[in-house]
Amino acid sequence: MRIDAHQHYWLTERGDYGWLTPEQGILFANYMPEQLADAGQRHHFEHTIVVQAAPTVAETEFLLSLYEEHDSIAGVVGWLDLDSPQFPEQYAKLRKHQGFVGFRPMLQDLEDDWILRPRVLDHLKRVIEDEFPLDLQLRPRHLPYILELLRKFPTLRAVVDHAAKPFIAAGLIEPWKSQLAELAAFPHIMCKLSGLVIEANHPAWRWEDLAPYVHAVVDIFGPDRIMFGSDWPVCLLASSYDEVYEALLQALPAHLSEEAHLALFGDNAARFYGVGE
Repeated sequence: MRIDAHQHYWLTERGDYGWLTPEQGILFANYMPEQLADAGQRHHFEHTIVVQAAPTVAETEFLLSLYEEHDSIAGVVGWLDLDSPQFPEQYAKLRKHQGFVGFRPMLQDLEDDWILRPRVLDHLKRVIEDEFPLDLQLRPRHLPYILELLRKFPTLRAVVDHAAKPFIAAGLIEPWKSQLAELAAFPHIMCKLSGLVIEANHPAWRWEDLAPYVHAVVDIFGPDRIMFGSDWPVCLLASSYDEVYEALLQALPAHLSEEAHLALFGDNAARFYGVGE
């Protein structure tokens, strides 16, 4: 099974995205499954994981309604507020839906140490007991706090979105690389090779700009703990879906086996999110 492990759908008129304003240019439009179908077929992606773009349970329910209508959606990574008294009730309700395969706090929009708040930690205990997946929307500044979290909860199952958004445009690789390696020491942490073109110097980026960061992720996590994600339609700020896919293929280490490619482009995501079984 080939899976694009990170993309989004939204309708601007829903009105709960916050960040999605006319100033976002090409992103301020509706993006729905029909618009992604051709690109998915060109690159033989049978399924996608659609990820939340709004900090509301209502948007998660909207995405789950799309899951019910479209076979191409393998699962939904929704949103829940780990610091809310309503978290246990909302989490239990969403867990009953087959399409709810994970959730993502929008950490990059929160205080850097938000993930270490007492109520957040208390609610995470339930998530860890259930071995339920968490997507981590990080920037490099968050990595020390995630490391502290993992020292408290070393069995947390999580995936780092967009490789924690390294400073590709500036050509900086440290301390991002060393901190990511510390994260990878925890065996239940995975990493998405997604969103990298947004961090490059667009529109003048080249696949060679991505290669040092892609190689670092592959070396650090190994072929069994990485996933491809297009980050469509956000990627359109810098490139087309086709360009994102082709750039990653070129930036990958040449020694990767066919088995490793199968893992990266679907098998790892299926295992992590528990889909396609």
